[in-house]
Amino acid sequence: MNRIDKKFKEDKKLLSIYFSAGHPKLEDTLTILEKLESSGVDMVEIGLPFSDPLADGPTIQKSSTQALQNGMTTQKLFSQLENVRKKIKIPLVIMGYLNPMMQYGIEKFCQNCQKIGIDGLIIPDLPVDVYHENYKSLFKKYGLYNMFLITPQTPETRIKYIDKVSNGFIYMVSSASVTGAKDKFGSTQTDYFNRIAKMKLSTPTVVGFGISNSETYLTAIKHSSGAIIGSAFIKFLEEEGVENIGSFISSIR
Repeated sequence: MNRIDKKFKEDKKLLSIYFSAGHPKLEDTLTILEKLESSGVDMVEIGLPFSDPLADGPTIQKSSTQALQNGMTTQKLFSQLENVRKKIKIPLVIMGYLNPMMQYGIEKFCQNCQKIGIDGLIIPDLPVDVYHENYKSLFKKYGLYNMFLITPQTPETRIKYIDKVSNGFIYMVSSASVTGAKDKFGSTQTDYFNRIAKMKLSTPTVVGFGISNSETYLTAIKHSSGAIIGSAFIKFLEEEGVENIGSFISSIR
């Protein structure tokens, strides 16, 4: 069974953390993963830096740019994660854009993901129908889940189609904007969370974009299986350092 499925079978709400590989420093990737797991995080999304990240807000864009300047590449990330499963047990997802994966070679990318123990991918610019027609069998061959994003503007028919072809979880974007931390959610977001919950989808939903503190985390998980924190965590890394990751996680839960 995929580690993602196992995690969702646990009787708890998930906390997932996103960070850009190679940021703040090039060799921080493994240290961050180890500290996140020891702090009780349930799943980690490892950002593969890209020069044109369309879905990312300024904080993640900045961290991605810094990582590229530090020397992060697709092959470097695979090298860093070569022995990751000797220490890390929680699900690991690579979140990145299609262009670098195609440049690397989609099958080669999937093959390396399987080899090092990656559980799934999130590719914001890969349409679900293109995935379904061209890539699903390839991902299945290498035991990889592929998670899709929905927004408040996604039509119900599209959400049901995503639910039908998805595995792992559905990434429920809290708003139609790019990533970025918010202090609290308004009625627009909470109405959206409630609407999706009432659809009784077969795939678990996890809320991302705008989760920054305990209040937004608790609001997000009322109507979903978990929440993802990215921008707020990256800001913390820049201000407080990798060594203090535990205090950030404890402040959320």
